[in-house]
Amino acid sequence: MSELIHHLEEWLLEYGLLGLILVAFTESSFFPIPPDVILLPLALADPDRALLFALYTTIASVLGALLGWLIGRKLGRPILLKFVSEELILKVEDLFKRYGPLAILIAGFTPIPYKVFTIFAGVAKIRIRVLLIWSLIGRGLRFFLEGIIIFWLGEQAKPFIEENFTMLTIAGGLLIVIIFFIYHFIQKKKQAS
Repeated sequence: MSELIHHLEEWLLEYGLLGLILVAFTESSFFPIPPDVILLPLALADPDRALLFALYTTIASVLGALLGWLIGRKLGRPILLKFVSEELILKVEDLFKRYGPLAILIAGFTPIPYKVFTIFAGVAKIRIRVLLIWSLIGRGLRFFLEGIIIFWLGEQAKPFIEENFTMLTIAGGLLIVIIFFIYHFIQKKKQAS
């Protein structure tokens, strides 16, 4: 299976920007290959256009999130009911309604499978506006971070990203969670006053 995915990645890379846009769009809803595997080689081959590639990737990924939302909205609940109870789905929906924006933001920024969250946003009937805003922030942070690193470091970006990017995204995800809970703590204090 991994050999098949590797061949698919190489084939998509041959299509350059079009392959990147296709992967970024479909990965947000069902495709197994993350856009980074196309974005990074394209940006490393042309560091001056790294930020432009990041922009295209972000836009296509956010638009693909709409497809993930639609899949979740139309097909998600019936499929989930085959595997888990309605009660569990309702509990997860409640959590997602309370913390959905944070979940979308973190999934968009970190290596967590983003498609799971876009689909569940549809199952939980999260407003499309919420999905788009938090997807744009999370995906934009991720892809522009890669683009900026490549733009600044050029060829030296490859080993830096290979060695540090996962850790950077996880640390960034934790920072987002901490900021989110501090913000909500402050808001509750203000409301209590």
